[in-house]
Amino acid sequence: MEILKVGKQTFSLEEIIPKLAGYQMLPQLLREIIIDQAIAEVELIPEEAQQALVMFCNQNQISNENELQGYMQGYGMSKEQLDQLMSRGMKLQKYKQMTWANKLESYFLKRKQDLDQVVYSLIRTKDAAIAQELYFRIQEEEQSFSDLALEYSEGSEAQTGGLIGPVEISTPHPVLNQLMRRTQPGELSPPTRAGDWIVIMRLEKYIPAQLDDAMRNRLLNELFATWLQGKVQTEIINFQALEART
Repeated sequence: MEILKVGKQTFSLEEIIPKLAGYQMLPQLLREIIIDQAIAEVELIPEEAQQALVMFCNQNQISNENELQGYMQGYGMSKEQLDQLMSRGMKLQKYKQMTWANKLESYFLKRKQDLDQVVYSLIRTKDAAIAQELYFRIQEEEQSFSDLALEYSEGSEAQTGGLIGPVEISTPHPVLNQLMRRTQPGELSPPTRAGDWIVIMRLEKYIPAQLDDAMRNRLLNELFATWLQGKVQTEIINFQALEART
């Protein structure tokens, strides 16, 4: 049965699915279907539905009925499909809250050591002798870390006098990450190899992560993304198994 015509070509249902896989669009289709199935039983109260409409129109720069009709025509959507799309984001947010909100505190504690932030100063060079000399100059307070970083550091941090951050402690090179975890603020670390570089690092500030509203929303999205990716992978495996049998 032909379900799509593009130019002079027509496609059957059996041809469409392999096309989606070939164009790397199958995972996206599966994600959207899985989301629809997950939020199918989620209901919006009138206030939430109105808020969802306003948000949708703002996001898509729709200010009147004609523009709304144009949006529908542009995507080949029915009024029912548009209504579902407009409420989808709000329903998904409610689904996330219903499913994972009670797991956020334990998940935060599990993730906290990677969410804490640091401010640090860094000099990196490929010359071990220069690194050792700079370390002694800083240690003996002959010159400031900032001045030496401006003059000698070979990375982009030279532009800020070696100062980096705040960034999450998991962001820097793993060697720096480990140094920071056993270093106190103000402490200077001796020259250490990190990949192709010899680095001198001083931890300036340690900022513990807080489970505030922004962090809750981020972790909620992380938990959802992990769940969704697992579901998609399972469906792709099922699809491949089905393809192999046909």
